[in-house]
Amino acid sequence: MTFPSLKNIIATCATILLTTACGGNKAPKTATDILEQARQEYADKQYDKALHSIDSLRKTFPQDIEARKAALKLYQDISLTQAQEDLANTDQRLQQAKAEYDNMKAKADQDRDALRATSEQLQAVTLKKMELDSLQVRFDVQCAKIKYIHKKQKE
Repeated sequence: MTFPSLKNIIATCATILLTTACGGNKAPKTATDILEQARQEYADKQYDKALHSIDSLRKTFPQDIEARKAALKLYQDISLTQAQEDLANTDQRLQQAKAEYDNMKAKADQDRDALRATSEQLQAVTLKKMELDSLQVRFDVQCAKIKYIHKKQKE
C-alpha cells in the first residue's frame, strides 16, 4: 500500500479550495454590477474590497467610460474617507503621545537638574519624541492627501 506524498496532498487541497472558493460566488457580469457591488462594499465600510472591485471594473471594462467615471468618483470618495478616518486616529494618537512626552520630558528635566536622571529615562524620552515626530509626519501626510483629493474632486 502506498501513501500519497505530502506534495500531492497539498496540491489536491489547494485545488479543492480554489474550486470551492471560486465556484460559489457568481461574478458580476456588467460594469454596472461591479460598480453597485463597490458601492455596497463602501457602504459596509469594506474599503479595500470596494477599491479592489473598482480596479476589477477598470480592467474588465476599459471601454465603459460612464461606469469608469462613476467608479473614479467612488474611488476618490473611498480614498477621502480612508484618509479622514486615518487622520482622526492619528490625531488622537498624536495628542496622547504629546501629553506623554511632555510629562516624561518635564520629569527627566527635573531629574537632570537634580543629577538623578538615568540613561534609561533619557532614552525613553528620546524614543517617545521619535514616536511623536513619526505621528506628526503621518498626520501631515494625511492632511496633504485630503487636500489633494479635494482638489481632484473639484476638477
